[in-house]
Amino acid sequence: MLTAGEVVGLIVAVFWAILVSFLAYVLVKLARLLTETTKMVSDLGERAAPLLDDMTMTVAETNRQLVQVDAIAHNVKGVTATMAGLTGLVSAVATGPLVKLAAFVHGVREALAGRRVPEVRRVRVRAVPEPRIPAGRRAIAAGPRGGRATGAPRGEVRGSGGRR
Repeated sequence: MLTAGEVVGLIVAVFWAILVSFLAYVLVKLARLLTETTKMVSDLGERAAPLLDDMTMTVAETNRQLVQVDAIAHNVKGVTATMAGLTGLVSAVATGPLVKLAAFVHGVREALAGRRVPEVRRVRVRAVPEPRIPAGRRAIAAGPRGGRATGAPRGEVRGSGGRR
């Protein structure tokens, strides 16, 4: 039979073998991961060069178009300044005579209006409307005898102001 020391040594050896096997498995997986990472970095490097070339061309084209836009903006600024000057000139040339013409026409109109015979204005007179009495109050305003006030001539109704 085995002594206690031999059993303990045997158990330690088995655990040592399991530990070594686990570490070997981890190292193999780590080696595969490093291999795949290396492949991915090399593929990325191969793809990055054409992308950088395309990006460089895009930036160059954008700069070229910005130069054209700047030239267009400069031309528009010049046209705007020219139009502002032209507008001021037309305003100065046309406004002065137009104001004088308007003043002359106004003076002529006033002179002709002074020579006319004043017309008599006819005033249109409207009748004052009769105040409205709500339906429920008409019977009260008319009185107990069908609307005729006591002592009032025939046809005159109380509350109607003498009108029918």
